[in-house]
Amino acid sequence: MVQTDIQPASPNLTNFDLKSYLEVKKEFVEQSIDKSLPIQEPEKIYEAMRYSLLAGGKRLRPILCLATVELLGENENIAVPTACALEMIHTMSLIHDDLPAMDNDDYRRGRLTNHKVYGEDIAILAGDGLLAYSFEYVAQETVNVSADKIVKVLAILGKAVGANGLVGGQVMDLDCEGKSDVTAQTLSSIHRRKTGALLEACVSSGAVLSGAKDSDLQRLSTYAQNIGLAFQIVDDILDVTATSEQLGKTAGKDISAQKATYPKIWGIETSRVKAQELIDNAIAQLNIYGEKALPLQAIAQYIINRTN
Repeated sequence: MVQTDIQPASPNLTNFDLKSYLEVKKEFVEQSIDKSLPIQEPEKIYEAMRYSLLAGGKRLRPILCLATVELLGENENIAVPTACALEMIHTMSLIHDDLPAMDNDDYRRGRLTNHKVYGEDIAILAGDGLLAYSFEYVAQETVNVSADKIVKVLAILGKAVGANGLVGGQVMDLDCEGKSDVTAQTLSSIHRRKTGALLEACVSSGAVLSGAKDSDLQRLSTYAQNIGLAFQIVDDILDVTATSEQLGKTAGKDISAQKATYPKIWGIETSRVKAQELIDNAIAQLNIYGEKALPLQAIAQYIINRTN
């Protein structure tokens, strides 16, 4: 778990209208993503890429990036290409995660997975295309930001998705399937990479684009690391407690695949307690920013209360 000596506090989140905030941001992100990837030749691969990229979802990752830029007093427009790229990378991970060689899932976000519609070959290539395009899009479309900051963002994205991030976490996750001796420490190591690395990249990239000081970057990174682990704990709980209709994907997949999960190690109630501790610490990291931190703090609380 991510350790911190900052004591949890209770900012007034009740007066912040998170629902309206997320609705406005999501609409803006949806429009930006749609514009980012027009249909070109060969049409088949662009259709497959857009099929998953525009399939909905919470859009938390791009919103986290934009909210970080706002927190630090910059215009969110400087981060729009990066926000879109983060969703492209996330979508790539979902397409590949659903493949028969991985989690072998038929549904994602309430509709057929990419490989069920376009075939495994095109699904693999659609994921590859989104990953490559994410870097191209940041490099070509980011404006009013210095080249050195853009390079740092590209490095953050590369690290988040690579062998020390998402890819490495997926390898470790697959290696642990069917094993009964997986510890909480190992599981957290998996998910700091598989889930947490990209969430941290969302916040860190927004901070870098905004010219954040090292102290700000450290606070924001710790915030993101905590919500990343909490996000995964909640995911594991929902896999046990929610229905397929609620999740928009097959429920109970972790059990059937004999995956190591937090409820399996700790039980559901202790898992909930651990997730809340992480969220409390994440929120406390940002108290120094006052009301400017309310969107990020409310998103942290939303993560633990979500039902899908």
